[in-house]
Amino acid sequence: MNIFIVEDDSNIIKILEKIIKDRELGNLLGYAKDGVNGLLEIQSLNPDIVLVDLLMPGKDGISLVKEAKAIHPNTQFIMISQVTSKDMIGKSYQSGIEYFISKPINAIEVESVISKVQDKLNMNRKLNQIQSLFTQEQNNLETRKVSYSVEGVKRVMQRIGIVGEAGSQDIINIVKYLHDTKQNMSSLTVKELCSHFTKQVKTMEQRIRRTATVGMINLANLGIEDYMNEIFTEYSNGLYNFEQIKIEMDYIRGKSKKRGKVNLKKFIDGMVFYSSREN
Repeated sequence: MNIFIVEDDSNIIKILEKIIKDRELGNLLGYAKDGVNGLLEIQSLNPDIVLVDLLMPGKDGISLVKEAKAIHPNTQFIMISQVTSKDMIGKSYQSGIEYFISKPINAIEVESVISKVQDKLNMNRKLNQIQSLFTQEQNNLETRKVSYSVEGVKRVMQRIGIVGEAGSQDIINIVKYLHDTKQNMSSLTVKELCSHFTKQVKTMEQRIRRTATVGMINLANLGIEDYMNEIFTEYSNGLYNFEQIKIEMDYIRGKSKKRGKVNLKKFIDGMVFYSSREN
């Protein structure tokens, strides 16, 4: 721990210096004999612990602690004084000190107080490290969630045969956006959604619709080959309206001239759902 002393009495400085060195309480950075220079040194050195006298020329200890705390909030202050006024001692604690040591200096008390402050500093540092690791892990989780959601979309698109279609990247971008903003299609139109990515809104919407339509056609063909195909049963109602899939199946069989239609809002919401489930 780096320690600094602000004290106008040279004898007190010598005593504190000897206690700190003899008892190996920390690294003494230096000292100042008045509050003004003391504050400047604290600003520059950023010590871990400051031993500061209450009554000093230029700037008293209470003022120094308040100003220094505003600059280096993690620095710990120990007030030293022969003042016994409860009011002054109370003001000292309000300014931000950790302990108050009364003069004349007692080596055992100084060692005990500095050790307690060091323990607190070490604990705070460990807690900060834990918090930092936790925050980092949360950020990593969020990053992984986005990554997984993209991979989830790609897996679904691969199953329904639209990975190479022109609108596949548009779909990935939209699903990622809905994940990131925690939204769904109930509060948006497809046009509003596309407007977040391009000024050519109609062109983007057409790409997505054509891509989704290819997926519907592929599913309809799967259903004709095997009505119990797991990809068909999973996505024919999850991404599309099953009635529209059946209409498309009849068209492919030549039983109808009417083709199935894609509900893009349902398709996109389905992609969001499946991409999360695929993680």
